[in-house]
Parts: sequence; structure tokens; C-alpha cells
Amino acid sequence: MNTIYLTEKDYERLHSLVQVQRQNGGAAAVNGLCQELKRAKVVASEEVPTDVVTMNSLVRLKDLTSGNVMEITVVYPKDADLASRKISVLAPVATAILGCKVGDDIEWPAPQGMLKYKIEEILYQPEAAGDFYL
Repeated sequence: MNTIYLTEKDYERLHSLVQVQRQNGGAAAVNGLCQELKRAKVVASEEVPTDVVTMNSLVRLKDLTSGNVMEITVVYPKDADLASRKISVLAPVATAILGCKVGDDIEWPAPQGMLKYKIEEILYQPEAAGDFYL
């Protein structure tokens, strides 16, 4: 597996999210995210590469099975809104791409089968835009 990158702020918030979910009986929903946190390289917001998917990034993905292209924003559960394509970090696709880089091919198990995506482009990354406090 490739190294994934998380900002210190994202790591802290996501770690807290995992703990809250576990206390509220949602441990199964955060197992994948927990594994990603364990393998992440944690860096300062100012040091995260601009081609890495961070929280609140708007990302263009290509589904390698269907060929469909979609744009999603990876958000915290409270900000999720499918109509706006804001996908919770607890959703399999968002967990899978978090911390990965443009050009990476991602495979991730999901209830409907194996997800296979390519990260084509990051249209907006908060850190690259100087938005360090989202």
C-alpha cells in the first residue's frame, strides 16, 4: 500500500470521530477509517503536498469499472449532502481516497463489491488554497 498523508488537524479530528463512533455503537462504520489513520503519515497543513486528497477537497474520480467520471467533496459526516456531492469520510469511496494522490488507483471493498477508482484531479484542496481552518 502507498503512503497516505493527513494533516495534523485532519488526523486529530478524524481520530476523535472514530472514538465517538465507537462509543455510540458505530464501530463497524469506522473500521476502514481507523486502518487508514494507522498507516497515515501526519504532516503540518502547510507541508501537505498539493496533489493529496485532504478533508474538504473537491476531487475528480474515474470509476475504473464503469468509466464514469464524478466529482465529490470529502467532508465530515455532519456536512454530508449527497445532492451537493459532499460525501462523508465514513462512506467507502471517501475513506478510500483520503490521503491519496492524483494519479493513484484505488481499490476498496464496499457492500456492493470492490470499488476501483483513479484520482484524476484535485479541483480544490483547502491547504493549497490557504484555507487551513476548515
